[in-house]
Parts: sequence; structure tokens; C-alpha cells
Amino acid sequence: MSIGLFGFGKTGSVVANEIINDKDCELKWVMRESSNNIGEFASRLLGFDHKEGKIYNVYEVDFNEFYKDNYVDVIIDFSASCAVNEYKEAVKYGSKIVSAISNYEEENINQLKQLSLQTAVLYSPNITIGINFLMEASKLLQKIAPNADIEIIEEHFRGKKDVSGTALRIADALGLDKEQHVNSIRVGGIIGKHEVVFGLPNQTIRIVHESHNRAAFGQGAIYAAKWIMGKEKGSYSMEQALSLIMSGSKDNELEPTVLL
Repeated sequence: MSIGLFGFGKTGSVVANEIINDKDCELKWVMRESSNNIGEFASRLLGFDHKEGKIYNVYEVDFNEFYKDNYVDVIIDFSASCAVNEYKEAVKYGSKIVSAISNYEEENINQLKQLSLQTAVLYSPNITIGINFLMEASKLLQKIAPNADIEIIEEHFRGKKDVSGTALRIADALGLDKEQHVNSIRVGGIIGKHEVVFGLPNQTIRIVHESHNRAAFGQGAIYAAKWIMGKEKGSYSMEQALSLIMSGSKDNELEPTVLL
């Protein structure tokens, strides 16, 4: 499976490392906003002894021509909301999309919806397998205990400005008011911790997921890329991929979802 990666910052570089390490994947190219290391290979920068993942600058590429000569099975996006503008041409050649952008601008999420009319698009603001399992488990518990008080707590590193897109997604999944039920903590260097607290009269139930290393995002993205390879055009989510496993459903029973 050939992969093109958008983003080569703190998370993107770790994701690239995971892709290169996976024997079923080939990192064909990396697209980044910075002009650092343009023309070099991600594999060499990450300590591998072979050439894989040539690095390009997003501002120097003619995207009308690029995908014709640099086709990939899947594009994985760990960059920024507006990057969707730069891979809309890729779907004409059959590339599928895995987007792990935490917070989309409304204009860009609408563009992603349009792409899903032409190809398979999987979007998840937190693409780790664990966080999506947390969402599925939380929805199940809410059905079992519909009268429970529910609060969502998200903890991240001190410099993170926005409310966690993952926490907002959890609130949506549980039908909760985002402003009232999402609580944010910013301390130290926490990579990402999400907790859903269910308060009942005689007990408290906590479902917790914590990312200890950004490699978890790469592993989730690779899982998503492999999973989406067999899907028809439409919008999909990591929750769907995991609920498929948890429910024992078959792939041909799966219907595309609707992007938020």
C-alpha cells in the first residue's frame, strides 16, 4: 500500500516513522509547509538506511500535475485544516483519504464532504485505536445507564490553545452540550488524555485513554489506511471501523457515515 503524508512536524514525523516501519506500507512522499529538508528523504532523516518518503514543500508543488506522476493509494493528513485544498486533485486518480486533523474550519470540512462523493474518506480528530474504543464503550455505557451524570475531561500540554477536537467529538457522540460537559486542563507536557466520567447514585465509572507516545497516532492512521482500502466512496470514521470488530459485523453491512 503506497502512502502520501501531509505534515512532518512533531506528530507527522513520528507517523512517517511508523509507516516506514510497517512492512505492508510504502511512504512515497511527504508534503510539508516548512522549507526545511526539501528534496531529502524522510527515511534518512529518521535514521533508516534506505530512501523512502521524498519531502516536498506544499508551496512549490503544482498539484494539477503532481498526483499524475506521484499516485498513492492513500493520503494521510496530519497537517492543517486547509490542506484539504491541496489533495482535492488526488481523488481524480483514485487516492483515498485518511484525515486526522483535530479541528476543521467549516469551509474545509465541507470540502472534505465533497471529496467523499468521489472517493472513500475516513475522518477522525483523534485516530488512535484506544480513543475510538473509548467512544464506543462510552456510548454503550450510556445506553445501559441513561440517567447517569456524564462529564468529559481532556488534558493536554500547556501550549495547546484550542479545546480538544477529540473531546468535542466525544460530546457529540454522547449527545452532550459541549460548553457544559467538556472540561479542559493544560499542564506540563501531557501528550493527550481523555476521560469520560459516569456518575451514578452509588458508584462512579471512569473510562480513560492516555497517549504516552505520538506513535499511537501513526499506528491508528495505518490501521485506518488499511481498513479503508476496501471501501467504496463515502465518509467513514474510526468508530465505525472499531464498532465493526466489536459487533462482529461484516464489511458489506457497513454504510458510510455523515461527516460532522
